[in-house]
Amino acid sequence: MLLASGLPAAARAGTNGTTQIDASTLFYGEQGRVKVLEPMARITRIYPNGQSISAQLGIDVISGASPSGATPAGVMQTTTSASGTVTTVSPDQIPVTDFQDLRGSLDVDWKKPFGIFTPAVGGHFSREKDYQSVGGNVTLSADLMQKLTTVTVGVGMNHDSTFPVNGISTGLTVPIQTGGGDDSRPGDAIAEGPSESGSTNPSSSPKKVINVLAGVSRVLTRRWMLGAHVTRTLEDGYLTEPYKVLSVLDAAGFTVKQLTEKRPDTRNRTSILGTTVYHLSSDVLYGSYRFYQDDWDLRSNTVDLKWRHELEDNRFFMPHLRYYKQTESSFFRSNLVDGQPLPEFATSDYRLGPLETVTVGGTYGFHFMEYPGEWTIRAEYMAQIGDSHPDEATGVQREFDLYPTQNIGSIVVGYSIAF
Repeated sequence: MLLASGLPAAARAGTNGTTQIDASTLFYGEQGRVKVLEPMARITRIYPNGQSISAQLGIDVISGASPSGATPAGVMQTTTSASGTVTTVSPDQIPVTDFQDLRGSLDVDWKKPFGIFTPAVGGHFSREKDYQSVGGNVTLSADLMQKLTTVTVGVGMNHDSTFPVNGISTGLTVPIQTGGGDDSRPGDAIAEGPSESGSTNPSSSPKKVINVLAGVSRVLTRRWMLGAHVTRTLEDGYLTEPYKVLSVLDAAGFTVKQLTEKRPDTRNRTSILGTTVYHLSSDVLYGSYRFYQDDWDLRSNTVDLKWRHELEDNRFFMPHLRYYKQTESSFFRSNLVDGQPLPEFATSDYRLGPLETVTVGGTYGFHFMEYPGEWTIRAEYMAQIGDSHPDEATGVQREFDLYPTQNIGSIVVGYSIAF
């Protein structure tokens, strides 16, 4: 939100101002897992004095299956849901849970230049079945050195609430059983453990997120611009994923029971982003590098490259290449071992484990016949690679592909018009 891109108001606003409408629809799919349909619309009013006001409305329709965090059971399993659906899981199959959800979001932004300074204020609200987020942000930019250097500082704050369908369970205890069903969230219905269940805390739990940003961009030549931004994020509250579990295995690698995961209730993140833009005779090259670290001992590096190639008739094609790699958090475990003392914190969520992704794709922009406005179509493929055979895998688990490569595809169709 702190880096939300805006239109160059002074350049685009005419004597009577300009209204910009942007609409897009995202189609996202993971192989055999999550599917997302996300329509979005944004309207921006730019006034002759450079002031702009915008509002954005988005809807996410999410369905599919998500890994529960458990490892393959090592034996054939047959389960029956509350709705009577019978599911058979092979010994080497990674447990997943079907779910569906609907999320709505609203963002509003305002900014206005005052001499060399441009303040901006934004607000955000989103809601889904078991999660709500409310937040705001304030930034201030200053154009210095004959407007060749821009310095930006900002702060944002979010107040989020988590309210799982079956309440908040105590970490590292046997999950509370639910009826499950087709509208359940990941982890609502999981394999049975011992008769004792984890206690339930209040039905909802809050989380506060504070973001602080400082950045600078510099026009070096008529064709070249560099930028650097540092972001510090402080999270405090309920940070555990309520639907994720860990498998407790015996010495042979077979599942004895499952426990809910548990994460620390604070997280301090730091990211450093460097960007470069270079304008060729007609084309434009974009590049960025991002380093990230947090006090959960997770580190990541991201390289992102784009090249906007201009074509005839106001068309363009922009290929995209992105590489991302992260280390695992200090409390990431592929499983726990029965009889050993429980750690203070533990998760088997692959998003906190060793992870590597490669993304390739491109965007094609064009004008449809004589109609106003610009259309864009972006298609991308991502290969998500985890550690398929972690060192701590036990017994029969060493024979399984615990974190197989995931094939992920997305298509975004967009339309933009100004009048």
